[in-house]
Amino acid sequence: MSKTAFAKDQLKAFINRIERLEEEKAALSADLKEVYAEAKGTGFDTKIMRQVIRMRKLDKADFQEQEAMLDLYLTAMDMR
Repeated sequence: MSKTAFAKDQLKAFINRIERLEEEKAALSADLKEVYAEAKGTGFDTKIMRQVIRMRKLDKADFQEQEAMLDLYLTAMDMR
C-alpha cells in the first residue's frame, strides 16, 4: 500500500468517526433539551438549573472563588 493510499484511508476513517460523533452529539443535545423542557414543565427554573450544573463542574477552590467574587460584586452594587 502506498503512502497516498494509506493517508486517504486514514483521512476517510477520521471523517467517518467525526461524522458518527456529530450524530451522537446531536442526539444527546436533543435529549438534554427534552429533559430541560420536562423540568420546566414541572415548574423548575432552567436558567438556575444550568447555573447549578456549571457550578458543580468546578473544583471546590474555583467554586469558592466564584462565590466570593459574586458576593463582592453584589455587595458593591448594594444588592446584599
